Order: sequence, then C-alpha cells, then structure tokens
Amino acid sequence: MNDQTLHTDSQQPPASLPTTLQSLWNGQELEHTQHLAMPLLTISEDGYPHQAMVSAGEVLAIDEQTLRIALWRGTNTTANLLRDGKALLTVVVDGVSYALRLQAEALPELPDAAYPRARFQARIQHIREDVAKYAELLTGVTYRLHEPEQVLERWRLTLEELRR
Repeated sequence: MNDQTLHTDSQQPPASLPTTLQSLWNGQELEHTQHLAMPLLTISEDGYPHQAMVSAGEVLAIDEQTLRIALWRGTNTTANLLRDGKALLTVVVDGVSYALRLQAEALPELPDAAYPRARFQARIQHIREDVAKYAELLTGVTYRLHEPEQVLERWRLTLEELRR
C-alpha cells in the first residue's frame, strides 16, 4: 500500500477533506450511500481501541475541516468521545482507503429531536489516504438495510438535526 498523509500541527492549517469525502458526507443522495458502513474507532477506558460502525446518515461535513457525527446515547462510543474526544473514522471510497483522525466535542442536545442522539462536532486533525499500486480497493464495509425507506427517512432527519 502507498499512503499519503494530509495532517496538521501547530504551524499548519487543519487538514482539508478531499472532494470525494465532502461529496460523500454532504447529506444528499442517501439512496446511493445507504450500503456504506464506516468504522469509527475510539479509545476505551482500559486504553484499547473500541470499534463502532456509523452510516452516511450519521456523518455530515459542515466544512472542509469539520464533521458532525450523531451517535446513539448510552453507547461505549459515545462515552469514549465524551471522555477524551479522540476518534479515527475510516472509509473506502473510489479505490482509496481514508483514515481521519478526529478531535470531537459534544454539541448541545436538541430537545425537539425526532431521534434523540448524542451529537458531536469533530475537527479533522489528520487524514491518511492509502492506495495499492498493485491492486484496486473495491469496497470497505458494506451492508443491506432491512427497511431502507424507514432508515433513510430517519437518516434524513438525523442529518437535518446535525445541521442545527
């Protein structure tokens, strides 16, 4: 694999989302992204990685350096982000594996939320793009929704609430 690093330090501006990821997380065309699951890794209390899966209906690009993420309340992932805010979000798109290092902070709860979620705003600290010169990455984690119409509607509402 051959990787390219887009990162930040104190002297550089924040890493910017590639156009491909901006399009993926713009909250539009959920019918096309409904099968994509993205591993979100956080650090558990015992110091080990903890993996959860998020969907395109739970991640929204606010700008080139900021994502908003909706998680179910009371989960280990939510607790981990509330504790230290560190996460790694991974996704495979168009033959490229992306790993985004995030620093997240909780957003206020929405009392009128259709689907109450823990909401986080995450600044992108570092992006790693990885491709293989000798092979083509075809997919990351994918799945099939049992009730796509209901789930897509929930995702639309969730993304609308992340915009607030």
